[in-house]
Amino acid sequence: MEHFIVSARKYRPTVFKDVVGQQAITNTLENAIENNHLAQALLFTGPRGVGKTTCARILAKKINQDGTEQEDEDFAFNIFELDAASNNSVDDIRSLIDQVRIPPQVGTYKVYIIDEVHMLSSAAFNAFLKTLEEPPKHAIFILATTEKHKIIPTILSRCQIFDFRRITVQDIKGHLAEVAKAEGVQAEDDALHVIAQKADGALRDALSIFDRVVSFSGNTLTREAVTENLNVLDYTYYFSITDLLLENNIPQVLLAYNEILSKGFDGHHFIMGLASHFRDLLVCKNQETIALLEVGEQVKTMYFEQSQKTAPQFLMEGIDIANDCDLTYKTSRNQRLLVELCLLQLASLTAKGEKKKPSLNGERFVLPPSHFDDVPPVVKEKPEVSKIETQPVATHKNLAEEEVRTNPSENGAHEPAAEHSKEPSVEKNTEKTGTEEKPKRVIDRPQLVAERNAEKVSALSLKSIRKKKDLQKELVSKLPDQNNLPTEDFTEEAMLAAWNEYNQKMSDEGNHNLHSHLSMGVPKLEGTLLHLEFPNNTIKTEVERARHKLLGFLREQLSNYNIDLSIEVNEAEVKRYAYTPKEKYEKLMEKNPLLDKLRQEFDLEI
Repeated sequence: MEHFIVSARKYRPTVFKDVVGQQAITNTLENAIENNHLAQALLFTGPRGVGKTTCARILAKKINQDGTEQEDEDFAFNIFELDAASNNSVDDIRSLIDQVRIPPQVGTYKVYIIDEVHMLSSAAFNAFLKTLEEPPKHAIFILATTEKHKIIPTILSRCQIFDFRRITVQDIKGHLAEVAKAEGVQAEDDALHVIAQKADGALRDALSIFDRVVSFSGNTLTREAVTENLNVLDYTYYFSITDLLLENNIPQVLLAYNEILSKGFDGHHFIMGLASHFRDLLVCKNQETIALLEVGEQVKTMYFEQSQKTAPQFLMEGIDIANDCDLTYKTSRNQRLLVELCLLQLASLTAKGEKKKPSLNGERFVLPPSHFDDVPPVVKEKPEVSKIETQPVATHKNLAEEEVRTNPSENGAHEPAAEHSKEPSVEKNTEKTGTEEKPKRVIDRPQLVAERNAEKVSALSLKSIRKKKDLQKELVSKLPDQNNLPTEDFTEEAMLAAWNEYNQKMSDEGNHNLHSHLSMGVPKLEGTLLHLEFPNNTIKTEVERARHKLLGFLREQLSNYNIDLSIEVNEAEVKRYAYTPKEKYEKLMEKNPLLDKLRQEFDLEI
């Protein structure tokens, strides 16, 4: 069997013009050789696999060529390579210094290539300083490293530094195409592009991946074979998921994400790729920025077509949401749920534009507590109704949640009423038994059917949202006439009496926290609006939670349903309570300033 040579060695450049992606550095070195302007200490730094050692060997060979050498002359006796990772002691540097003194037997220069020079110890660096600063005229040192920051400044100041950059995706793809042609491999453009992206700017890594993929799929490279072998998430997933997000198809989005996880891909890798996909779509929105899209021509067409269907606002918010998910992924305890919530937010972006329908007359009505006290327990047997008297009762669609039972149907069958209905149309009737009247609740059948249908509607589609809004509109239309609610005049004394009565009720029920908050001040009356001021937002939030019950009580007691609350925060308000001994003393001082004189006379402490 013929010995196999990896592509990274087989196609290693032997002249400067074959070096990929480092034209600025190779041109500088060629001009320095031609003009006899080459420094004696050079430092090549940059990422792995970008051509540092290759350029050092080409330079070492080129400076010894004078036109009389043989074609295959490699000047092996003039080139010394030292691996600083394994020869990093002071003794190794001393041995090197002893060799430097001997002039070359063939050629003009002796070139010393020290690879991974940052691995030298501090003592070895210091031992090397003098020789590096004043080397013999026949010696040239080329230092190569991937971590320039680990080299001491005294070494850096004695070298001419060349920074090698990462090789672009297009340059790597072009070189891989040449290698594939030389090897007789039929490769798709997208397949080479995936390999170039996976290499992350390192040509040696790209050639190693190329050899591996050729061993997997033979002489025909396809995008599907490359993504399967490299375990790369195919970009087609991102296109399909973006389409589902634009359609607000939440179930299919979650199923697509589950399929991605089932194939062994990491959720963090997926969410980063989705953010990059949104970025590429945003780049395609402008003709001037399409050049920033590093993909093949076929994929570029797909990006352009999908970018026409997406709004810039959706892409900007999508990038922001995906980026937040990326930042919190590693600290999350339920990482799958985090990504799924991110997808739910993305799928809801295009549904945010729907306007909410205004509530009835733009007003909010609160049921008084007595309204709920009159509700009887659920009656399972058929009641005998002798007389029905209807009257309007104030309702609120967020608060009237109660269990009601309907009257039997005409055929005598019992039908349970809808439980927890949001907007019940309530009627009162009385059943006379001797001298006692028992209140009953009756709900009309059309509204009952509408409420039952509202409970069965799913919330996972736009169709269901529209259906719920239609049902909501139907229920609101059945509310009683709110113009018949009482709006009697009342005095401030009556308001304060009702206020104190409710406050005492909260204390009797054990709600001491709310009792303390309501006792902090007296509400100021302005027409039918009660103004309250609190020193911080925490107290305001607690009172806001009890707002509806409080309003219901006040409106019933004062027979005026136009009463409303205005709650504000006044952080500059003076403290009403003294907690520490010093604060208590200051409160007493405000009432009687002579108290301080008494303390001084008897030399008392607080």
